[in-house]
Parts: sequence; C-alpha cells; structure tokens
Amino acid sequence: MMDNFSYSRPATLKEAANQLGKEHGKIAVIAGGTDLLGEMKDNLAAPERLVSIRHIADLQGVRASASGLRIGAATLLADIVENPMVQERTPLLAMAAGKVGTPQIRNMGTIGGNLCQRPRCWYYRNNFPCYKHGGNTCFSAAGENDFHAIFLGGPSYIVHPSDTAPALVALGATARISSGSRERTVPMDKFFVTPREDVRRENILLPNEVLTAIEVPTAPAGSKAVYVKEMVRETWDFALCSVAAMVTVKDGIVADARIVLGGVAPIPYRVAKAEAALMGKPLNEASAAAAGLAAVDGARPLAKNGYKVPLTQAVVKRALLSLA
Repeated sequence: MMDNFSYSRPATLKEAANQLGKEHGKIAVIAGGTDLLGEMKDNLAAPERLVSIRHIADLQGVRASASGLRIGAATLLADIVENPMVQERTPLLAMAAGKVGTPQIRNMGTIGGNLCQRPRCWYYRNNFPCYKHGGNTCFSAAGENDFHAIFLGGPSYIVHPSDTAPALVALGATARISSGSRERTVPMDKFFVTPREDVRRENILLPNEVLTAIEVPTAPAGSKAVYVKEMVRETWDFALCSVAAMVTVKDGIVADARIVLGGVAPIPYRVAKAEAALMGKPLNEASAAAAGLAAVDGARPLAKNGYKVPLTQAVVKRALLSLA
C-alpha cells in the first residue's frame, strides 16, 4: 500500500526543476515509472510529491547533432530500439536497449529511468536496514550474494542493473543535467557513483537536478559492436554479466577497443586491461581469449558468486569473437 502523495505535471523543464527540493527522497521525478512505482508499492520509497516529466518536449525523442545523436532522457526504450538513426549510427545502444525487460517494459520505461534505476539487491528490495536504506550494514557481504559485485565491492556490494549504461559508456556518451537555472554536462563514465564514493547513491544527480538528455557520438568508422547479456532466464531478467564491446580494426589489426561490463560491479565497469590485450593485435581466438582473461584480473568474488569470474571471462571472449 502506497503512502499518500501529491502529483504535478509542469509544462516546462524549468518549472519541473523549480519544483524539486534540496533533499533526496522528498520529491521524486517520474517519467515511465517502471522502477519508482514498484518501489513505492513495496514501501521502498515514499516521496511526498511526484513531478512528471515524461510529456516535456525538450526531454523527448532522438535528434541528429553535430557529433552524433541527442536522445531525450524521457524517450521510451522501445523508440530507441526502433529508431533508424540509432540503428545506423550507434547500433550498440539499440542492441542494449533491446535487452531491457520485456516489450511491455520497453514501451513504458525511458532511457533516463533505465540509467537512474535503484539496485535490485534482494536485501534492499525487501527493506532490510542496509546501507541503501540508511543503515550501516551490507547484508549481502556475508549472506545471499549470488548476484552481487565481483569488482569495486564494499562497503555495499550492489551491481548496477542498467543495460543501456555499459553501452553508453563504451560509446563515450555524455549526460546533460539541468537544475532549471543551470546546465552541466558529464561524461557517462563519470555519471555513476560507487559505494566507496557515496554508499547511499548510485549517480551524481543532486536532489534539484534532472537528467535531460544523452549525447551519443557516432561510432567510429570501421568499428563493430555487440552487446551480450547472460541471465538466469532468457528474457525479463537482469544481467548476471553483460558485455558492451566496440572494436575498430584497421589493416587486420585492432586500432581501438572499448569493453564495458555490466552486472558485475556497482557501476558500468570499463576493463582497460582487456582493451590493452587487444590493441595492436589481430582480432582472433588468441587475442579474444587474452582479453577475456585480462577482463577478470582483480576480481574479488564473494562466497556465492565466484561463478561470475569464469562466466565474465567467457562472455568477453565470445563477444569479441562475434566481431572477428
């Protein structure tokens, strides 16, 4: 049962930003609501007011820009999957968006919501007094941690649940953020926050800020990309491990590589060592295997998620070989 709340539908982004407060949790932005409404029903969130932004024109649609594409944060995931410009210029994003949930969820959920969703950890979702609820414990550290982080863990071991986030980091995208009176831009790989930086939050948004758009540069000429997602179920599930890989080969040699993991860390996890293992080499069985091995260097699994290490190694190798 939800607590009572008020609802507003501001006409412009500036009006929406002016309605936001200076304290997290009191006032919440809502677009598709696929995550927020579920949290409210489960008493995980109890905002006093919802500020709807889904209808605001500035936050809608995919447009060509000087460097690539500008995607409004309230654009539906289904529209991104089906958009011809996305498919042509940044196919990696179309692949990743197509892996989110089910068709019904993609027709309700927005890309901004997918990037800003809260953790799926069962202790958090079942209202244990963990770090994410203001407590001072991560129950997964010594408890049920099958689906938790093997990189950058501690003091909380959540994993970031977004499918689009690893793709956007691999693409070198930029987030546009507005407080109404001012706007700032942040590289997508700086948008997310680890528990070591701030255990209560997953991104850099301040209480009075709205993610308005994502600027996505056109993929480099000659590049190939793939998004691979391993799940417990074949559909409608979050990643055990996912890989967003984009590789540019020139004259038979890897000239550029970007490999970002999902489902294994509290943020989209770019694996520089795996990228380095490919650079200057042909993209083949040997280099893909080396990159897979390098991708799990430094992994620190918990008691029940050690399987993620060989899984990640294998998925990175398989993803790269699909591009060879």
